[in-house]
Amino acid sequence: MSALFVVATPIGNLRDITLRALDILKEVDFIICEDTRVTSVLLKHYDIHKELISFNARTEEKKIEFIISRLANGETCALVSDAGTPCISDPGVRLVNAVHKKQIEIVGIPGASGVILALSIAGLPTDSFLFEGFLPQKKGRQKKLGEISTEDRTVVLYESVYRINKLMNELNSIMPDRLVVVCKELTKKFEQIWRGKPNEFRDTFNENNIKGEFVILIAPSSWVHN
Repeated sequence: MSALFVVATPIGNLRDITLRALDILKEVDFIICEDTRVTSVLLKHYDIHKELISFNARTEEKKIEFIISRLANGETCALVSDAGTPCISDPGVRLVNAVHKKQIEIVGIPGASGVILALSIAGLPTDSFLFEGFLPQKKGRQKKLGEISTEDRTVVLYESVYRINKLMNELNSIMPDRLVVVCKELTKKFEQIWRGKPNEFRDTFNENNIKGEFVILIAPSSWVHN
């Protein structure tokens, strides 16, 4: 039977993948991925040889119909992202929605997630949290930060190396007393985790160590850190 498997892949360490995910990647007819070069590294590591179809924000509208036509003809495929769980701040939501509409089976294969990993090691309240992904780069950014400043749940953000210093300065200006946890390069060789108030990070991210990907957690407005 045709099916779309939404498969979580490692966020850094290639060993952070489930046995079930590997089985699915070996069994499907083709794999949909953001960047064939990135996914090829994972597949080569596990000696998996499959047809790869690139699928990103620029190409998804054009390729959805093609993918669905193959599924309708009885093929199976896996949807993966460059890192972590597909469709979480990544392309794929429109494809999954379109496949649902065609009443083709969708199966989720759980695994690594930067959001959940960061929450598990941050030491902040996790009974309720708000995931905002990447903040707007320009329009609406200050408004969103203002909303976060009054949020009474742990807030999780993604940020790039190009704006991490800018974000720390913004947090210091808008919510200087809030505890912030910054996670860099999770599961990778140069993984680092910092905790402190925004002004404590002013000299942390200099040109020598600003490489990497960041997950930022902001404590709830009412949470008291001792």
